[in-house]
Amino acid sequence: MDSTYNLNGGFKPALKRFADLDGPDFYPTPAWATHALIDNEKFEGDIWECACGNGAMSEVLAQTGGKVISSDLYDRGYGEPGQDFLKSCMRVPNIVTNPPYNSAEGFVRAGLEKSDRKFALLLRLAFLEGANRQRTIFTDTPPSRVWVFSERITFYPVGAVQKGTGTTAYAWFVWDKNAPSGTELRWFKPGYKARFSSIPSS
Repeated sequence: MDSTYNLNGGFKPALKRFADLDGPDFYPTPAWATHALIDNEKFEGDIWECACGNGAMSEVLAQTGGKVISSDLYDRGYGEPGQDFLKSCMRVPNIVTNPPYNSAEGFVRAGLEKSDRKFALLLRLAFLEGANRQRTIFTDTPPSRVWVFSERITFYPVGAVQKGTGTTAYAWFVWDKNAPSGTELRWFKPGYKARFSSIPSS
């Protein structure tokens, strides 16, 4: 895995920023984005957050009532560090995470192998594009549901003043092993940002 990866948002919504995985320039997932997922998708059994960072997503996933296993390749003071998801042999019922941008395709392949029930990735909506992904991921193992956000997600470094709006559209891509074949395109109702914006994403 490269030492840097791209994330859109931050202080200037139109600016494409580079987050140093080893340094302080780290962008956790806003809590409301994970609340939107668990409000619309039911997860039975353990959930593995395999790129947990500082636990922003894991803390919200714990509200499902199931056990949340948290790990990361890097040490952010939360979960079990030093765990490379792409090389792990662990299997769990469910996997939910926001993967490093340049490793998204690898996370899809690994997640499909390591999850028994559901596998959900928070990805740019533009992940749907691309001839190579059409020939591989979307032809062989398309997601069961794609949940498009009606509100834009903006990623901020830890401790930053949150202002402005991101310019990149995101969606939850959900692979459900018990769902019929084919892909459903769905939209989250507006309001999750307002309902959960006061909940700390850490």
